[in-house]
Amino acid sequence: QVQLVESGGGLVQAGGSLRLSCAASGRTFSSYAMGWFRQAPGKEREFVAAITWNGRNTYYADSVKGRFTISRDNTKNTLFLEMNSLKPEDTAVYYCVKYSGTYYKTSLTDYWGQGAQVTVSS
Repeated sequence: QVQLVESGGGLVQAGGSLRLSCAASGRTFSSYAMGWFRQAPGKEREFVAAITWNGRNTYYADSVKGRFTISRDNTKNTLFLEMNSLKPEDTAVYYCVKYSGTYYKTSLTDYWGQGAQVTVSS
């Protein structure tokens, strides 16, 4: 069983920055790809970013490319999402996810966190 707990959400003005963290339980964190999804009010959940088990490869949605950075610290079982130049349309609940394999493109998500609210005011 894996537990994912997000933190770092909050209210920020447009153009500002936030850093989300995701603490993962279990000793197998470093063996799996991880990622972030988000869901805005009235919209479907969407992919934001993903990272391979060793952190060497990352992948971003076009809407956040160049503004968000995903990273991980396998020694601390923690996943991060650095969000810069935030826009009101980034307002959403952000979810940390674990993939079933080492590479996100060939794996499915199998565990989700409870979500962290990010609100960007204009």
